[in-house]
Amino acid sequence: MLAPATATWAAPFAAYYLFLQNRVVYHRLKTEKYMGDTANAAEGTKDPLYVATRAQLNFIENVPIAFLVALLAELNGANRKYISYGLAALLAFRVSHVELGMMKKDSIGLGRPAGYYGTQAVIASLAGYVAYLVKDYWM
Repeated sequence: MLAPATATWAAPFAAYYLFLQNRVVYHRLKTEKYMGDTANAAEGTKDPLYVATRAQLNFIENVPIAFLVALLAELNGANRKYISYGLAALLAFRVSHVELGMMKKDSIGLGRPAGYYGTQAVIASLAGYVAYLVKDYWM
């Protein structure tokens, strides 16, 4: 096995992504809006289709880079517990961002900033860890 810690987290992240994706489909079918990301642009964060679409896109904008960095860390000898802790935290932050943030009234729940800054911290930490692991290559 090359990267079992990173691979372990693929299923929970994929499951949550499928949940987000199906939420978008649900709102598309409900509003009969099959193209675009909002039924009424003036409603913005009050429009469930728009919010669901943004939640899915926020996930896909952040998770792949975190997974890539985690994979690079693990392939370069990272402690697998650290990778698991980082990806567990990332999943918690992404769920918090959406379910306790974006899905709240006007999309301004406390989970939104916590999820955003937490995600940034995980990605930055993993990237710093990778840099540390490969530092001898550059010296």
